[in-house]
Amino acid sequence: MVLTYSVFISLFGLVFGSFFNVVGLRVPKKESIAYPPSHCTNCQRRLTAPDLVPVFSYLFLKGQCRTCGSKIHWVYPLMEAVTAVLFVASYLVFGFTPELIVALLFVSLLVIITVSDIAYMLIPDKVLLPFAVVLLGLRFVIPLDPWWDSLLGAAIGFSVLFLIAVVSKGGMGGGDIKLFFVIGLVLGTAGTLMTLFFASFIGAIVGIIQLRVTNKGRKTPIPFGPSIAAAAVIVYFWGDAMLSWYWNFWL
Repeated sequence: MVLTYSVFISLFGLVFGSFFNVVGLRVPKKESIAYPPSHCTNCQRRLTAPDLVPVFSYLFLKGQCRTCGSKIHWVYPLMEAVTAVLFVASYLVFGFTPELIVALLFVSLLVIITVSDIAYMLIPDKVLLPFAVVLLGLRFVIPLDPWWDSLLGAAIGFSVLFLIAVVSKGGMGGGDIKLFFVIGLVLGTAGTLMTLFFASFIGAIVGIIQLRVTNKGRKTPIPFGPSIAAAAVIVYFWGDAMLSWYWNFWL
């Protein structure tokens, strides 16, 4: 049954991943997520069903528009596949428990902000705030142990990133600061601090690779949201195991 459920959940993940691409690309531009319908950004042709099958259409069309041959950005199939994997991982880690609701919402948020930050280096409030409100409400119904840890984690996450932004004189974006507030709600204090550590590590590696590949200067802005999202996923799914290993190693 686990395999059957995983297959169905992965299919839902693919579909939602396609929708999250639309949200992440349109909301920062203040466009409707419903109109106009999905279309080629080059020739403006409205996409039909064969063009809209998540991941598989990209592979079948060899990453090109059927009409004009313009390249389809790799972010589309990647985030569809990532969403499917994260949905299945959420089920495998939490099962059909109340925390699964939190997990699905949380990874959905992380996928959307990753898309928007890659595309525009922007994490829009219109995405963050609704998720923050819903997750805050859920944490009172599905609390951490102790129940106040989510509130403390949110306060610490926001405060630490805000302090970094002040000290670095704008080196940290407002979207990143508010994202850590939401991460605190979900992960609690220890998880939030672990996320910050891993995000900094991942971000440094990504930055070095990008500088080497593009040959641009060190002042070239690099979106930090994807690194935060990757770190948050790692900590959310495996943070407790990593902390347990750490304490057992040293004690």
